[in-house]
Amino acid sequence: MNYKITGYKPEKLFHFFEDISAIPRGSANEKAISDYLVAFAEERNLWYHRDALFNVIIKKPASAGAKEKPAVMLQGHTDMVCEKLAGVAHDFTTDPLDLIIKDGVLSANGTTLGGDNGAAVACMLAILDDDTLTHPALECVFTTQEEIGLNGAEALDKSLLSARTMINLDSEDEGIFLTSCAGGARVNCRFPMKKQELTGVRYEVEVSGLLGGHSGGEIHKERGNSNCILGRLLWKLSEKMPVGLVSADGGLADNAIPRQTKAVVVVEEKDAESLEQQVAALAVELGDELATKDP
Repeated sequence: MNYKITGYKPEKLFHFFEDISAIPRGSANEKAISDYLVAFAEERNLWYHRDALFNVIIKKPASAGAKEKPAVMLQGHTDMVCEKLAGVAHDFTTDPLDLIIKDGVLSANGTTLGGDNGAAVACMLAILDDDTLTHPALECVFTTQEEIGLNGAEALDKSLLSARTMINLDSEDEGIFLTSCAGGARVNCRFPMKKQELTGVRYEVEVSGLLGGHSGGEIHKERGNSNCILGRLLWKLSEKMPVGLVSADGGLADNAIPRQTKAVVVVEEKDAESLEQQVAALAVELGDELATKDP
C-alpha cells in the first residue's frame, strides 16, 4: 500500500511526545495523561469524552473538501511498560522520563521510552492540532491499561463512535499496515510447597545482564529469559544435591522478557563447592548458547 501525507510536520509530533514523556503514565496510573488530553481538547474546542477508566475520545470534524468522506477512527493507548535498568533511581509514579538523543536516535536514560504507545498518542495529537491537513471526520481514541490486559478498550463505550474504519497505531514499523493481530495468554500456576527449617550454606544466585525486550515485538529474537535461566539452574542443581529454595523473584512486567532474576538457596555444606561449579559451568554453557542472540 502506497500513501502520502501532505504537510507532515515531524517536529510537531516530537513536541507532543516530549510533553507526554514528562507525565508518569504506567498502567492504571493514567489520570494525569487523561487530564492532559482533556485540556488539549478544551483548548481547541474539540468534542471529547472521558470515562471512569480514563479512556479519552477526541473528535474533530472533517476538513473542507473531505466532508463527504466516511469518518475514520485512530486509536492508541496512553499507558506504557515501566522497566528500568538495575540501579537506576527512577520512580515511574512521579518522575518524568529523562529523554536523550544520541546519533539521531531518541531514547530514555536507563528506562523504557514509552514509545509503545506514546508514538500513537503524539501522532494523534499532532494530527488533531494541525488545521492545514485534509482529512475526514476523525475519532481519536486513547485507551488505558492496554499493557495489563486491554482493560480500557474493553470498558470503552463504543456507542460513542460512528467510524467503520479504524487505524490502530500500536504497531512496530513505519509505513507498514498489518491486517491482523497476535494474541496472548495469561496463566496462573499453583505449586504445592512444603516449608521447613534448613541448616547449611546460604547462596544468593542472580541472573542479569540480558537484553530483555518486548514479549511481542522481540520474542522471535531468542534472547535470554532470566526467569527461565534461573529455573534451568535450579533444576540442574536439584539433580545433583538437595536444594532448599528460600526465595525467587524476577521480571517486572508480564509482557516484557525478564532481564534479571534472583534466588536465595540453601545447600548442605558438603555440596557448596559443587554448587559453585554447577553455576560456573552453566554460565559458560549459556555464554555459548546466547553468543549471537544475547551477548
